[in-house]
Amino acid sequence: MTIRNELIDELLAGRDPAAVMRHDGLLSELKQALLNRLMAAEFDHHMDQERASGEGRNHRNGATRKRVLAGDGTVEITVPRDREARFEPVLIGKYQRRLPGFNDKVISLYARGMSTREIQGHLEELYGTEVSPTLISAVTDAVAAEAAEWQARPLEPLYPVVFFDAIRVKVCDEGVVRNKAVYLALGVTPDGRKEVLGLWIESTKGAKFWLRIVNELRNRGVIDILIAVVDGLKGFPEAINAAFPQTLVQTCIVHLIRTSLAYVSWQDRREVVAALKPVYVAPTVEAALAALDAFETGPWGRKYPAIAPAWRRQWQQVRHSRLSLQRMRSTRLWFTTQPSRFNSTVMGR
Repeated sequence: MTIRNELIDELLAGRDPAAVMRHDGLLSELKQALLNRLMAAEFDHHMDQERASGEGRNHRNGATRKRVLAGDGTVEITVPRDREARFEPVLIGKYQRRLPGFNDKVISLYARGMSTREIQGHLEELYGTEVSPTLISAVTDAVAAEAAEWQARPLEPLYPVVFFDAIRVKVCDEGVVRNKAVYLALGVTPDGRKEVLGLWIESTKGAKFWLRIVNELRNRGVIDILIAVVDGLKGFPEAINAAFPQTLVQTCIVHLIRTSLAYVSWQDRREVVAALKPVYVAPTVEAALAALDAFETGPWGRKYPAIAPAWRRQWQQVRHSRLSLQRMRSTRLWFTTQPSRFNSTVMGR
C-alpha cells in the first residue's frame, strides 16, 4: 500500500523536521495512535461477538491507560473495558507491559557484554525509557532459562551425520574481553533435516572437552551416529569413538585444506588448491591415494613438502570420506561446506 503524499504533508504540517525522528516525535505518536486504533478494533470485534451470541447484557465500561515498553521507547495506550470483564486483548495482553521489540533490544545488548546497569543507562539515553535493573535481569534470566532447557532437551536416537566444529569469538567476561571457543554440534536427521544439537562455550578448543560433549549427547538420548565430520584436532576421533564405537569419523575437507594452506605463501594458494582438488574429488579411495601421490611428486608437493604428510596423517579419516562418497556422490559439496556456512551466519550476527 502506498501512503499518499497529501497525508504525509498533513502529518508534517507545523512540525520541526529535526524532531520527527526522535523517540518522542511523530513516529512515537503514530505508533501510539495505531496501537490504540487496533485495540479499539479488537474490542469492537469482541462486542460484536458478544451480541451475536445473545449476550446482550454486556456493554462498554470505559477504558484504562497503561504504559508499555517498546524497542524504541515507552508508549501509552488506552485499553477498552467491558462491564462483564470478558474482554481479553490479544495484541497487548492484560498484564503485558513489554512489546516484543523491547525484549529483543535488551537481549541484544546483554549478548554484547553490557551489564544490567549499562543497559538501563543505554535505554534511557537513546529512547528516554526508564527501566529498572530488576526488569532487565528478569528478561535475561528468562532467556537463560529457556536456553538451558533447549540445551538439555532429548535428542533423536540416530543421526546419520553430525558435524562437530568450533569458532573463536570475543566474549565480555567480568568486564574483560576474552577469546573463547563456541563449540557446535550440527546433526542431520534420517529425514534430512538439519538440527543444532547444542552450543557450548569454552576458553580452549581440545579433544578432552569434545569427549565431554559426545558423552552429553549420549546421555540426552543419542544411541548412534553413522558419520561424524570433524576438523583435524588430535585425539578428536578417539574421543568420538569412546562414546560411539561404530561411528565413522571423517575429516572435514575444508579444515584439511586450510591446514595445508598454512604452509603455502599467499601468491601460490590458488594453484595449490587446484593441485589438491583431484585428491578430494576422487570417486574412490584408490583414486584419491593415487592423486595424493601425484601431488607429492609434483612441483607443488616438492615446493611444500609438509602438505602431503599432513594429509597422510589424516588419511584414515579421509578414507572414510571417500567410502561415503562412493554411496553419496551428489552430497559432497554439502558435506564439505555446511559447518563453515553455519559458522559464518553465527559470526555475522
